[in-house]
Amino acid sequence: MERRDFLKFCTAGAAAAGGLAAPALAQDARPHLYDRALLVDGKGDPLRASAVPANRNLIFHYPYASTPCFLLNLGRPAKASAQLKTADNQVYEWHGGVGQAHSVVAYSAICAHKLTYPTREISFISFRSETSPRNRHGNVIHCCSEHSQYDPAEGAKVVAGPAPQPLAAILLEHDARTDQMYAVGTLGGEMFNEFFTKYQFRLALEGDNAPRRPVAGRTAVVELENYCRQQVKC
Repeated sequence: MERRDFLKFCTAGAAAAGGLAAPALAQDARPHLYDRALLVDGKGDPLRASAVPANRNLIFHYPYASTPCFLLNLGRPAKASAQLKTADNQVYEWHGGVGQAHSVVAYSAICAHKLTYPTREISFISFRSETSPRNRHGNVIHCCSEHSQYDPAEGAKVVAGPAPQPLAAILLEHDARTDQMYAVGTLGGEMFNEFFTKYQFRLALEGDNAPRRPVAGRTAVVELENYCRQQVKC
């Protein structure tokens, strides 16, 4: 969302948290704010929304050093607003994409079903623009572990498979003057505690001795094909 829209969104959440008069939806739609991190490319230069290639899988880490996220340019405007629900029935409202075309979105890359995520060796989850026998929808984030599918144009809502909730959205702040983007928080059902509990041994083997280290300042965005050695397609 644009800077002014993001500030309005956060103000609404703060009002709900403070007990001020607000509709029920606003009370449930409070974002989880983390340290602000500039999205940068492989050279360390700020990544501009207009430079994000369409229909390609990009990976960055946020809000922790070991929690991967997808950055996607859908090539078309995302839905301006979508009302969604977490697995524990908390209602929230997603406010669409950023950039001039409102087509750039970001989500946690941790599947909401069994916490499958892209590793350096392999990725069973990725965005697929094409259809297949297992992916009849097309233009979805598809997890091959149990075939959960999420629509990134509508807040990563579940469109197929056993996932109990959408992927957590990564809140992006877009500076229209510079076209730069910042990750500032999450919205929806976070899976971070479950992720760290399930994968603490694997993360340690991978040499990450501080998987809960917060990301701050900046976070690098890379192509998924350059991040992991193999992508499983199904």
